[in-house]
Amino acid sequence: MTPTLPTRPDVDFAPLLSARAGRMSVSAIRELLKLTQRPEIISFAGGLPAPELFPLDAIRAAANTVLDRYGPAAVQYGTTEGHLPLREWIAAQTPGLTPGHVQIVTGSQQGLDLLGKILIDEGDVVLVEAPTYLGALQSFQPYGPRYVELPTDEHGIDVDALEDVLKAHRVKLLYAIPNFQNPTGRTLSLERRRRLVELTGQYGVLVLEDDPYGKLRFRGEALPSLFTLGMEYAGGDPERNHVLYSGSFSKTLVPGLRDAWVQGPHLIIEKLVQAKQGADLHTPIFNQMIITELVQEVLPRQIEIVKQAYGERAQDMVSRLREHFPAGVEFTEPEGGMFLWVTLPEALDTTELFPRALERGVAYVPGRPFFALGGGANTMRLSYSSATPEQIERGIRALAETFRGAMD
Repeated sequence: MTPTLPTRPDVDFAPLLSARAGRMSVSAIRELLKLTQRPEIISFAGGLPAPELFPLDAIRAAANTVLDRYGPAAVQYGTTEGHLPLREWIAAQTPGLTPGHVQIVTGSQQGLDLLGKILIDEGDVVLVEAPTYLGALQSFQPYGPRYVELPTDEHGIDVDALEDVLKAHRVKLLYAIPNFQNPTGRTLSLERRRRLVELTGQYGVLVLEDDPYGKLRFRGEALPSLFTLGMEYAGGDPERNHVLYSGSFSKTLVPGLRDAWVQGPHLIIEKLVQAKQGADLHTPIFNQMIITELVQEVLPRQIEIVKQAYGERAQDMVSRLREHFPAGVEFTEPEGGMFLWVTLPEALDTTELFPRALERGVAYVPGRPFFALGGGANTMRLSYSSATPEQIERGIRALAETFRGAMD
């Protein structure tokens, strides 16, 4: 007879967790998405690219080409830095960059986590917009930053307030989404971009520009990136550029390949390489090779397709908001990207109203999780990227009924 171990008594594993683990939290959006999986629910919650626009035939052809050309090397381990031809293409988009200034990461979310790991010590002051991308807050939080919020308006970050904050605090890092910001859809004006780069350069503050949506402008004129302005401020020398740039193929091609990148000075990239080696060794080489086959011809064409579709959907949603929402409700009108921001009267709480909206068959993301220091109870994020005209009409009408009932 085989001896058996005695049953172990109940154990509390919580005291064994690290202090860093204690600072981790679940994604509010991911938890909400679990509630919106029923097919009858119209979801404006997740920032999901429109799947019907994915270039599946081109991806299939690229995958076959990669396998034919590279054979077993296409599914072998790759270098931590990333597939060299892809890094060369990315570097070539900015004068003065080399592949050594580019690190491929497994989705821009990994880039945020790795940058937090190499840049943020406990207690460091990190500036974020109010509101900001909650995924960045989730990535940075385990490293113990002290957040200071920057007020924003329809033109993005208030740079006068930024100057006051820089005078009052010893700041390590400023995190910003200047183009079609998640969650508000707002765009930082050119004048403020220049002032932001100048001020942070003067005070020795690193800037992390998160730009997953920058290519998805469907109206208005394109603006230079903070990174480009940082290069100008640094005299064209990437080693002196205090702006780091995070880019992604998830919103312009497909999200499932999980290809993104960070570009910056060699010192930052070298530390990212070391951090990534400890995390996952490398981003899947097969995926990177597929992306490399697509960037020359398919990517520009795909961007135009996505821009047109999202522009039509955004305009449709704005029109329906104007038509159906009660007086006293404000909303942004984005020039690109995937989101817009709704502000209700201060007496209302979008978290409390969420179950009522769900009963009417529509979902959104309450605004509170996007504020690092709390607040925003009367705000919400809507995504139009994957909604049909019929869903937009029914969904916005249902939201209007929900809010009108709460305001009566």
